[in-house]
Amino acid sequence: MTDTSSRAFQTSGPIWFRDFEWGLTGLTVRKTGARVPYSPSILKEVSAFFRFFFAAHSIERASPGFTIYFTPERARPWYLIWPVARAAGARLARDAASADVVMQFEDATYSPNQAPTRLKAGAKLINFGCADVSKSHVARASGLAFGYPLAVDPLSHVGPAVEKSEINAAHDGRIVQCPTQPMPGRVYQRVVDNRGFDPNFVDDLRTCTIGGKPACVFIKRRPVTKRFVNTNTEVLLRAPEEVFSPEELSKIGAFTQAIGLDWGGVDVLRDRSDGKLYIVDANKTDMGPPITLNLPDKLKAVRMLAAAFRAFARGTAN
Repeated sequence: MTDTSSRAFQTSGPIWFRDFEWGLTGLTVRKTGARVPYSPSILKEVSAFFRFFFAAHSIERASPGFTIYFTPERARPWYLIWPVARAAGARLARDAASADVVMQFEDATYSPNQAPTRLKAGAKLINFGCADVSKSHVARASGLAFGYPLAVDPLSHVGPAVEKSEINAAHDGRIVQCPTQPMPGRVYQRVVDNRGFDPNFVDDLRTCTIGGKPACVFIKRRPVTKRFVNTNTEVLLRAPEEVFSPEELSKIGAFTQAIGLDWGGVDVLRDRSDGKLYIVDANKTDMGPPITLNLPDKLKAVRMLAAAFRAFARGTAN
């Protein structure tokens, strides 16, 4: 491995200029063409991210190290795997054939990528079984894992339902009244009453999983009126055992196995009326930790995830 590759987790500066065009009033994402103006809220989020980014680089790497290769895309610093892999002792390999760990990484809803044909003996493959994180596929897997459905038929269901895009990370959900004619590219699911102890707020239980096991939970809290918006009023870090029962942890693991998710985050909702869990989203390229979480807990989460990722990558997980 070259010196450039071995220092890649630290020397990520060029990425910020390759992936973004920085203007006087905003930045443009080169891949999509999306323009993000420098609003006060955006500047606050960017500032919080860089505070975390530099603090995370102060976390000592675990040793002995191992090498990792991302394909077909290289993970960027704003994805959670970046600080976690670094803290776990990973260094970037120059190709799949020389890597101890090869991870499928493509920020897309559908990613039917095949594993490289030339691999190092004993190499660990991650997420190559996870080709579909569409909302309908997630709903089917949730039903299989928990034994009750999340999806509803909008033509026969009577009452409110959540309508949202099949595509991952759209954050375009809305409540509609059924029966209704289904819209192309949209899915329909039951309305989960995921209000927590405060009836004015909903709690999304973003659960980070590694090797089929929950490793930490971010309780993302926002007003009921903004339940479908990806902006949180408060975020709390918890160990999985503080949030879920042993049976629930097992069922979350069964969900990840059903969709082939070796590394990623799943959004779990607990219904206030009966305590049942529903998994409404899965992300194999999740970003984070959540911006609203305080910095000490962000670093704590990285250490928790790094320990679990290292054990999984090196084959020492229980």
